[in-house]
Amino acid sequence: HVAQADLSAQKGVDALAQACREAFPRLDILVNNASRFYPNEVGATPAWQWDDLISSNLRGPYFLVEALLPQLRTAGGSVINIVDIHADRPMPNHAVYNISKAGLAMMTKLYAERLADDGINVYEIRPGIIATDMTSGVTEKYDKLILEDGITPIRRWGKPEDVGRAVRAVAEDYLPFSTGEVINVDGGFHLHRL
Repeated sequence: HVAQADLSAQKGVDALAQACREAFPRLDILVNNASRFYPNEVGATPAWQWDDLISSNLRGPYFLVEALLPQLRTAGGSVINIVDIHADRPMPNHAVYNISKAGLAMMTKLYAERLADDGINVYEIRPGIIATDMTSGVTEKYDKLILEDGITPIRRWGKPEDVGRAVRAVAEDYLPFSTGEVINVDGGFHLHRL
């Protein structure tokens, strides 16, 4: 079953939730992966970019979980929020994106605590530098940082499949005694090194 919706608008969230309710009386896993990105500077962000990024990257996933809680409770399902290394690593020319991802990280913690009694585990997958269309414009910059400067201990670009494998581990219930967990898929970027 395929349904398309713009999660930056409440009507899109409602439409997607309705399509899920009609197709799936129980929901084993919800992956919040939708995200938008614009470069913007602290102190110079157009209000429309704030509204769009916060709506797409944070508000949409929040209300989608809310709308699908009955199906998740029936299944004892799981929620996965795809966050980003920028959730706790500021990049000033990506201000609102950083804020939206930090909010999604907190949403993971709040829902993990609140939904545990319902048998719903909540996870955060935090990708690092992944080779996608979104990063295609900065290939040269990150080739140098990864391959020459060693910004990550594992000296290669991440692949979408790396993120997919982490999602699969949760979907196949390999982490049943974990909730609120941050699963870093970042080549070791998160390690604090001197």
